[in-house]
Amino acid sequence: MKDIIRSQVAASIAVKQAILADEALMARIADIAALMVDAYKAGHKTLWAGNGGSAADAQHMAGELVNKFTFDRPGLPALSLSTDTSIITAIGNDYGFERLFARQVEAQGCPGDVFIGISTSGRSRNLVEALAACRAKGIVSVAIVGASPCPMDDYDYVLHVPSVETPRIQECQTLIGHILCYIVEQELFG
Repeated sequence: MKDIIRSQVAASIAVKQAILADEALMARIADIAALMVDAYKAGHKTLWAGNGGSAADAQHMAGELVNKFTFDRPGLPALSLSTDTSIITAIGNDYGFERLFARQVEAQGCPGDVFIGISTSGRSRNLVEALAACRAKGIVSVAIVGASPCPMDDYDYVLHVPSVETPRIQECQTLIGHILCYIVEQELFG
């Protein structure tokens, strides 16, 4: 079992080292953090969405912004579009699961907001439709996905985690989300 533990930790570290070595990826993360800071300075919000474990990550990151991340400060407006079961089931029932996030973007999003979709595959139809809804409304869209080319590549900002293994991608999606929250908090209140 110790060998398995070591190999899993080493695999996680290797992907993080690949991110650290990728100057272009780090620059894109910085660009997205700057977009979020500018959105907050202008009175806007972030919208987060994902399916399954990525839904939990969307909730997690919205919570870090609304409450606090590393120190006490005023809350920042952020929504997870994966949390309200009445809205989710109503949209799913009336429009289909693929419209789940797009419909909420249409209702909750405003030009100047930032939408962040989290998907290991980058192929989640409901997130692709949300990105299209963002484009139609003038909302900056971000996708945090795995290494493979995907339909989300056609939208504003796509961060490709350099892995095709779901656990490694998820670990780095959380890391990137934490980095974004940290930079936003430092820039606005540090």
